[in-house]
Amino acid sequence: QVQLAESGGGLVQAGGSLRLSCAASTSISSALAMAWYRQAPEKQRELVATILRSGSTNYADSVKGRFTISRDTAKNTVYLQMNSLKVEDQAVYYCNIHLWGRDYWGQGTQVTVSS
Repeated sequence: QVQLAESGGGLVQAGGSLRLSCAASTSISSALAMAWYRQAPEKQRELVATILRSGSTNYADSVKGRFTISRDTAKNTVYLQMNSLKVEDQAVYYCNIHLWGRDYWGQGTQVTVSS
């Protein structure tokens, strides 16, 4: 069983920045992919950013140029640097890892953006 613990969420003004962290209870070096998703109230969960085992990254169009996903395999941690935050970025952000043929999820961390 893999456990993921997100942190770094909070309240920020529009235009501000936050860095989310997701610490895994196991090595992430063999993970096929790690990703950040988000879910706003009454909306479906959406993919925000992905980092593959190769290190390549992909982003939702809505966050390109503002968000950056990265990882530190020595710390078994994946990050999401969020800059120029907008009110519409407000959501619960979830960490996901695809490992050993399964998907694992964190409990989520709330990001609130005030106008």
